[in-house]
Amino acid sequence: MQFLDQTIEFDPLPGHAAPVYAARAGSAGEWLAFCSAARKAERRLVALWGGDERDRGEGFALHAAFDLVEGLACLTLPLAAENPSFPDLAPIFPAANRMQRAVRDTIGASPEGDADRRPWLRHANWPADHFPLRFDAPEDARFGTQNEEYPFVRVEGDGVHEIAVGPIHAGIIEPGHFRFSVAGESVLRLEERLGWKHKGIERRFRGMSLADGARLAGRVSGDSTVAYAWAYCQAAEAIAAAEPPPRASWLRALLLERERVVNHLGDLGYLGNDVALAFGLAQFMRLKEDCVRLDARLFGHRFMMDRVVPGGVTVDLDDDGRRAIAAQCDALEGELRALKGIYDEHAGLQDRFLTTGRITPQLAATLGVAGLAGRASGQRWDLRCDHPCAPYDRLRPRPCVERNGDVAARALVRFAEIRESIDLTRKILREMPGGEIRREARSEPDKRGFGWIEGWRGDVLVALETGGDGRIRRCHCHDPSWQNWPALEHAIIDNIVPDFPLINKSFNLSYAGPDL
Repeated sequence: MQFLDQTIEFDPLPGHAAPVYAARAGSAGEWLAFCSAARKAERRLVALWGGDERDRGEGFALHAAFDLVEGLACLTLPLAAENPSFPDLAPIFPAANRMQRAVRDTIGASPEGDADRRPWLRHANWPADHFPLRFDAPEDARFGTQNEEYPFVRVEGDGVHEIAVGPIHAGIIEPGHFRFSVAGESVLRLEERLGWKHKGIERRFRGMSLADGARLAGRVSGDSTVAYAWAYCQAAEAIAAAEPPPRASWLRALLLERERVVNHLGDLGYLGNDVALAFGLAQFMRLKEDCVRLDARLFGHRFMMDRVVPGGVTVDLDDDGRRAIAAQCDALEGELRALKGIYDEHAGLQDRFLTTGRITPQLAATLGVAGLAGRASGQRWDLRCDHPCAPYDRLRPRPCVERNGDVAARALVRFAEIRESIDLTRKILREMPGGEIRREARSEPDKRGFGWIEGWRGDVLVALETGGDGRIRRCHCHDPSWQNWPALEHAIIDNIVPDFPLINKSFNLSYAGPDL
């Protein structure tokens, strides 16, 4: 199939829950032409990652996944075995900047021209010639800690000062460094330095079985364990040519919607706390705790880790559990209505929320802002609606969209998505079919599979390959925070430094998700 009036022929990949297509570009020019056509058609760059193909007698490879009308399209650009380089995609898709820098750090392939080549995952602790995702990189490499002088972009001028925050923070949040350039109280520029959560996960996947890989995928970003595990299992099931039983797909959707509700409840509480409304924090955290306790009682784990596995799920729901969830939905709906009324009428909260940290729809489209943050800025894209897998093709969820793009809009989207998840949960409880909950999913050698799920932050992508022994050769997990962290740098401009915690929490991005 040809897409976007380009000459590249894409092949459909069988066995996927939603349409997936793959192709190899014949040249760098062909690659750039397709990327430019995707941008012109207002399609999204979903993910960008690199791979080492030298063990297969080739060079390196750069992979890019795009959201097209037809489905997910993965385009591969072969790279040279020596001094690999590739065209800079950041002028076309700004979100590619940090992904390209991660490619350079992990496999040593560099963007061409005037591209940003500053390190992203490399924090001065790796030698310049160490690339951990190359197949000849030593397994037991250990390097001493070193200091680094990271080349932040400087803002010069009279009265301009820098404020350094992090990477170690006062609370128990994850580490990230934020460098503010300010004039008086107004922020002129923010630059982030992340990568402090790098744990070698992509390297750890290598050699694992499909079953063990599911456990690791579910721990990439702990607040999105269901989304990551489901995306991984979609990829593994495509490789194994194993379709999960219908009941398993409905149970997966139930777990995913409960994960969405839990995270939105927590965020609404913390947003209240950041404007000194401790009442909001107390009430929403009480509701969140009720949900995770019920998850622990019904599914054996507060955050439902290891419940989604290749071939299906490991937990079922009996009639008592169905009634407990239905009752909780009824109670939650009433409490949510009352709490939203309090938030809407609280003058101090609204004063802090409205117009703060605004990302316009035009800027969101340019930056490729994904998921909840994108929908708060007029981007209607929701994978559950646009490329639904079972059972979302029958549930038919409604996208929750605002246009103002400020803290208030991101809070409103959270309220709306909780209500929508409650409605979806009720449909699942009414219509979920009976039957088995798991089938065997046996790995096949030298296969490739993709998984794509709308988590509570946005769409999670997993690209999975097996080697000749049927074990994992390469697994790349992509978090929507890759697209959204740069948007935070824009959202704080012309706001004041004390508003940064509020703006940051309104996005609530993952540090661990991009730091693989």
